[in-house]
Amino acid sequence: MSREAPDIPEEGPWRLLEPEEVIADGTGQVRRIWSLVLASRDIPYRLIRREGMLVVLVPEERLADALHELRRFEEENRHWPPAPPVSRPPGGTVYSTLSVLLLLAAFHNLVRADYLIIQGRYPDWLQLGMAQADLIRDGEWWRLVTALTLHADLQHLLGNLVIGGLFVLLLCRETGSGLGWSLILAAGTLGNLANAWLQNADHRSVGGSTAVFGAVGILAAISAIRYRHHLRRRRLLPVAAALALLVLLGSEGEHTDLGAHLFGLLAGFLLGLPAGLLLIRHRRPGPVLHLLLALGSALLVAAAWWLALALPY
Repeated sequence: MSREAPDIPEEGPWRLLEPEEVIADGTGQVRRIWSLVLASRDIPYRLIRREGMLVVLVPEERLADALHELRRFEEENRHWPPAPPVSRPPGGTVYSTLSVLLLLAAFHNLVRADYLIIQGRYPDWLQLGMAQADLIRDGEWWRLVTALTLHADLQHLLGNLVIGGLFVLLLCRETGSGLGWSLILAAGTLGNLANAWLQNADHRSVGGSTAVFGAVGILAAISAIRYRHHLRRRRLLPVAAALALLVLLGSEGEHTDLGAHLFGLLAGFLLGLPAGLLLIRHRRPGPVLHLLLALGSALLVAAAWWLALALPY
């Protein structure tokens, strides 16, 4: 095979493959691909440069075979790679997401103010709901969930609402609100579970930032799955972006729980991979399933707090 050869006349034992014989047009890159196709079918060819353009020649007696294989290849790969997915309209996800964020803010005010009397006294919400490693290991699983709804102070709350709200909106735009919030809750819960088992027994933590980094991990995984045919060498770009956010936003501050952020991110990524595949194959769930997922998530949070408040204190 010669890649740089003198001009070869069309007549004779070698025949020039014209692009219009296979497809409407053929760039130099396309002709290189043709040469690979011909090589894979054991069809002799020459890839040469003529008048500054790459051309493919095949023996006259193999012309019919070459055209057959190239036409078959072009037909099978006509729509490859697939077009990038169309961005989904926000729909009602903005309103539902903002509603949940407002509920979290209202709950923070409820926790900080003695408005409710339960069992004849004001409950210590932080003590009852924080992620306490030794108690979680002893079976108080509900702390994995209740800790996500608590915040140490107003600054902590606002940080999660503003930064976390952005990622939650982006995620729910891709998945829909019901599926998005249930994935976030699952990632935050799994992140707290891993943190409780791998930290010291006296480790304590509160905050929704574990779930926020879960949302970042889910987004990274879904992006990697949805655009996998267009990433090529940049396949790890969404993962790198998620890790960069962890370094920038999740590792600074006096009370930052790096373990919870890291495990939330990892849990989100692991949940986002199957979610991304399901979204490609079956698209977003319908409104009924979204409603069921949202109700299931709300019931899980309510049940966790019911168990926490039912304990003697």
